[in-house]
Amino acid sequence: MDLLNTLVDKGLRRELPTREEALAVLATSDDELLDVVAAAGKVRRQWFGRRVKLNYLVNLKSGLCPEDCSYCSQRLGSKAEILKYTWLKPEEASQAAAAGVAGGAKRVCLVASGRGPTDRDVDRVGKTIEAIKEQNEGVEVCACLGLLSDGQAERLKDAGADAYNHNLNTSEATYGQITKTHTYADRVDTVQKAHAAGLSACSGLIAGMGESDEDLVDVVYSLRELDSDSVPVNFLIPFEGTPLAKEWNLTPQRCLRILAMVRFVCPDVEVRIAGGREVHLRSMQPLALNIANSIFLGDYLTSEGQAGQADLDMIADAGFEVEGAGTTTLPAHRADALAAARAAAAQGPCGSSAAEAGCGSACGGCSGHEAVPARAAAEAPAPVPAGAPAQAPAGEVRSDLVAVRRRGAGTDLAPNA
Repeated sequence: MDLLNTLVDKGLRRELPTREEALAVLATSDDELLDVVAAAGKVRRQWFGRRVKLNYLVNLKSGLCPEDCSYCSQRLGSKAEILKYTWLKPEEASQAAAAGVAGGAKRVCLVASGRGPTDRDVDRVGKTIEAIKEQNEGVEVCACLGLLSDGQAERLKDAGADAYNHNLNTSEATYGQITKTHTYADRVDTVQKAHAAGLSACSGLIAGMGESDEDLVDVVYSLRELDSDSVPVNFLIPFEGTPLAKEWNLTPQRCLRILAMVRFVCPDVEVRIAGGREVHLRSMQPLALNIANSIFLGDYLTSEGQAGQADLDMIADAGFEVEGAGTTTLPAHRADALAAARAAAAQGPCGSSAAEAGCGSACGGCSGHEAVPARAAAEAPAPVPAGAPAQAPAGEVRSDLVAVRRRGAGTDLAPNA
């Protein structure tokens, strides 16, 4: 297939495909699907081999968000029956993080609901980062706290943060249909603040919100332009009690095409399968590992994923290996660029330190926007109600596939990878 050969060649050279080529990937037929996966797999293996990076979410503050993001179970006015709690103490968050690291997670993602952090919140998260790094040598920490004000990214970096997550979620043209309490430009600004501070930028999307193919291509091209090191691909979890509860638009085949398009447009970045993979990819998750090189281990912020041990078994059975703490995730050219950006940020505009110069500078929508600490490996998956169909056509509500989180950080039940 000429299209796929062209995309592989461009991916191996880090050359941007045309918009028409990206749209053509999303328009391929089911008969061509395995060819699409195989082509994207060649690009993935060129830059990341057969390694899979594991990430682990710790929900520092759950629910009661003042923003109105239509996809989110923590939004203003949400009737979703999720856990709600205020800030975890640093030692509580550190204990939760340790469970993920014990399961093989290389990066811990600290998430808090809300429009954005106050300076006091940044201090609180800084202490949490310090506690996690003291107990877990070599672990990466990514913060996801919403919209950042001037100077906050620098303070997080000084506290030991390695990365900052803030997703664009959808195209600029349709963003106002999803959220009205902040803008697409606000999100872009926060990603740029993270970059300027020398943090690794993590920014991705949510598929399945009723967007068009053009919207998906637009947001992925924007992510490439922002030069995100990590691109989490979330698949909408249609929570009852949210405006998008009836949006069941995805099939496993559609999800694989979306992941492949992201890989071709962003060939050398960490493409992460994030929230909703168990709900929408289901038994085709192992195929997705041929495209993406990163996943979240176990559960998500407000919904359950599959058990952590099931994730590890899936990786091994598919012929992949968990990326070790001593391995650099990004290809050398991206790792070198990130190191240079960190050095430049540390110097500030006039050769002074960034802190001395005072330079650097809505709702976070974290990668895995419905996510938390992983369930115990021995825990059985939630039973499917009697009489439920094995697979429903696109658009039919499948509430049996969405399990609300009831354990982990913020509960009396300890997380366990």
